Amino acid sequence: MKLRTEIAAKIKGFWRVLGPGLITGAADDDPSGIATYSQTGAQFGYGQLWTALWMLPLMTAVQESCARIGLVTGKGITTIVKECYSRTVLYVVVGLVVIANTINIGADLGAMAAAAQLLIPAPFIVLTLIFTAIILSLEVFTSYKVYSKILKWLAITLMAYPITLFIVHQPWATIFRATIVPHFEMSFAFFFIITGVLGTTISPYMFFWEASQEVEEDKEKHLLTEGKPRISWISVHRMRLDNTFGMMFSEFATWSIIVVGATVLHNSGVKDIKTAADAAKALEPLVHSFPHAGFLAKLIFSFGIVCLGLLAIPVLSGSAAYSVCEAFNWKASLNLKLKKAPTFYLIIIAATAVGLLLNFIGIDPVKALVYAAVLNGVAAVPLLFLILKIASNEKIMGEFKSGWLSKTILWITFIAMGAAALGMFYTIFV
Repeated sequence: MKLRTEIAAKIKGFWRVLGPGLITGAADDDPSGIATYSQTGAQFGYGQLWTALWMLPLMTAVQESCARIGLVTGKGITTIVKECYSRTVLYVVVGLVVIANTINIGADLGAMAAAAQLLIPAPFIVLTLIFTAIILSLEVFTSYKVYSKILKWLAITLMAYPITLFIVHQPWATIFRATIVPHFEMSFAFFFIITGVLGTTISPYMFFWEASQEVEEDKEKHLLTEGKPRISWISVHRMRLDNTFGMMFSEFATWSIIVVGATVLHNSGVKDIKTAADAAKALEPLVHSFPHAGFLAKLIFSFGIVCLGLLAIPVLSGSAAYSVCEAFNWKASLNLKLKKAPTFYLIIIAATAVGLLLNFIGIDPVKALVYAAVLNGVAAVPLLFLILKIASNEKIMGEFKSGWLSKTILWITFIAMGAAALGMFYTIFV
């Protein structure tokens, strides 16, 4: 009994440590991520499975640097860019984040509506409006303390794919080899999807969101004194634990989605996901023993997409709002009520509304998700260079500046994502 109590206490303690890292990691597997990873598995089988393993240290190092910047300085990334770089650089940074995030919001809203239509015979536009209203109500009128708890629990919906992974009979030897050994093809389709995989995994919105949420955590814990955080190495170690767990959770889900897509879809001859119903078929083995397996697969898929959309869209609109407000010295905090930070919430509403409107111009919601991921992959490249420079700057970070390992991994990430984007553009003209 005593042992059980101690274990329960440790689990609760570990859960309390989790926060921005877990939420950011889970938001990384948003509807855009699920669509891109599913398309990867369906189109190339296990050919790009290695990306999940090889991206883990890159993703972890990038997000650790972003989180450390926010935790140590008590400032968002945009504020630091404004203080240390020219206005041109500042506006390019803000522009990249706002454009990429808004398009991603539109794609995610469309995916949520398309997934819900598998179960509810309602018009696509009506469903997008309903989801938009729910998301904005939660983000604008819910306190940060309550809202962050909601986001943490929504992260659990990612478990549908790992569960399916172990239900399906898998060629484990092939999978483990494909996980470890990189595979390349010199084609536009290959580089297009791999740019999308990198872009939806190492995304600009994650950089700004996790840094800003570490600032929110500083405020929530009353660690700020005259705008400067009282940070020790213990705080940094806790942040790293949260961040590492969040990224491992995220990449395990990514790996599972690609494997399930390859085993269930690609190996059955489905090599192009055109609709939400096509993507939902990947989960049919999860419920194959039930008489209505197809319906239950659609139910689980729809529930997962909707919950992850509810998690990711506020992250997307919130990171855009933080970026814009920091650039113009406007109040920006989810801890503040609407009356105290009206511009911050107005930007959140505007970004979400513009994203909603993108669904009225006839773009296919599933294809839009993959294109949004590719856009993130291109936009992330210059932003990674800035993060590397900021996190390594002793004047900004003091004793908490990046060490040689962090800098090395960030340089590798910058080069890898730049090479993928250049490879994609190169294959267009060859």
